[in-house]
Amino acid sequence: MYEKYIKRALDIIAALIGLILFGWLLAIVAVLVKIKLGSPVLFTQERPGKDEKIFKLYKFRTMTDQKDQEGNLLPDQVRLTRFGKLLRSTSLDELPSLLNILKGDLSLVGPRPLLVRYLLYYRDEERLRHSVRPGLTGLAQVNGRNHLNWDQRLGLDVTYVKECSFLLDFKILFKTFVKVIKRSDIASGTELMMKDLDVERQNSH
Repeated sequence: MYEKYIKRALDIIAALIGLILFGWLLAIVAVLVKIKLGSPVLFTQERPGKDEKIFKLYKFRTMTDQKDQEGNLLPDQVRLTRFGKLLRSTSLDELPSLLNILKGDLSLVGPRPLLVRYLLYYRDEERLRHSVRPGLTGLAQVNGRNHLNWDQRLGLDVTYVKECSFLLDFKILFKTFVKVIKRSDIASGTELMMKDLDVERQNSH
């Protein structure tokens, strides 16, 4: 009952309240991104959502478009500025994703939407993560995030799908709030980047 009917209504209400209360903050961040990092202000990337349906995820950009003499983008660690790290460490880069919640692409809580190319490498049970809407935050994000290996992270996603409830969502949102305030377990730079799932699983065979 909760997952099928109540959860979506709560998502819409929360996203609307968030946009109303923090619309001014979105505007300020958008202007700063434009000045410090350039256009476009929003970073969009295709991600798989519920039932593996592809959608465009919205975030504020956190990197410049600096290129080398041959026109190739410089490495992420070069293009990620101090301002970009600040946006990531405070999760301000996630604010535009409230629009994804209104559209029905995302939920407040659920398995984080990962890269489209990872779809080929999920084990059968891990595909359960796509039986619900992905979320801005999830069970894996409040239990180690990038400090986890892929088996642990995807395992927590499956656990969430099996145990989804209002109480669990409330606990995850509360823990997320605490972590954002403390800036703990947040990979603001490239130092906590996990090895890509496709690379890890290809190497394991």
